[in-house]
Amino acid sequence: MLRLNEVKTPIILVNFKTYAEATGENAVKLAEMAEKASAETSVCIGVAPQFADIAVIAKKVSIPVFAQHIDPIKYGSFTGHVLPESVKHAGAVGTLINHSERRLKLADIDAAITRAREVDLISVVCTNNTSVSASAAALKPNMIAVEPPELIGTGIPVSKAKPEVVTSTVEAVKKIDPEVIVLCGAGITNGEDVAAAIKLGTKGVLVASGIVKAKDPYKVMLEFAEAVLKTQP
Repeated sequence: MLRLNEVKTPIILVNFKTYAEATGENAVKLAEMAEKASAETSVCIGVAPQFADIAVIAKKVSIPVFAQHIDPIKYGSFTGHVLPESVKHAGAVGTLINHSERRLKLADIDAAITRAREVDLISVVCTNNTSVSASAAALKPNMIAVEPPELIGTGIPVSKAKPEVVTSTVEAVKKIDPEVIVLCGAGITNGEDVAAAIKLGTKGVLVASGIVKAKDPYKVMLEFAEAVLKTQP
């Protein structure tokens, strides 16, 4: 079981994106809901808020907080960039890298993973298919989240629409580096989707609108966490 900075698998990682429902005070409330659901089920639930909300959320809750991106830079003259050290100082324990809405070149992904490792941030590299996942695994991130971009936000889970993408990614990553954890994203909206993803060999899910835009986010998070529990021996 992976346990870095109190992060354990299976994990439900909630990407807040830049939704109004997950900005400012709303972001704090959503993180507190995640903390409550995690405490009630003992399932790890992490959140990835916008940069401006990381510090206040990290102080408010005890669950893992992730950044949505970091730039592969060091201290210096990089106005407007996201310094990994600043993310770490704000209270984040990890970061997404190469999300489909914030794509990077392979060399920059490599550099971002290296910088994350240098400052002790857990790296979660987002990929869109098996071959890209395999390439990313060779760079030794902590986690890979496979998300076919055409399914993101559709409510159609990859575990159902393209289960072969999930299974082939898990197999390919294991061959290259069995230490890399594989997560599944895109279209995850209910507990059944979460259970399906884990049964296909992943160690959790990366989810956004399925929780953030739900009428009752806490109820959905609780459903997701309970689905995780049902898959465990």
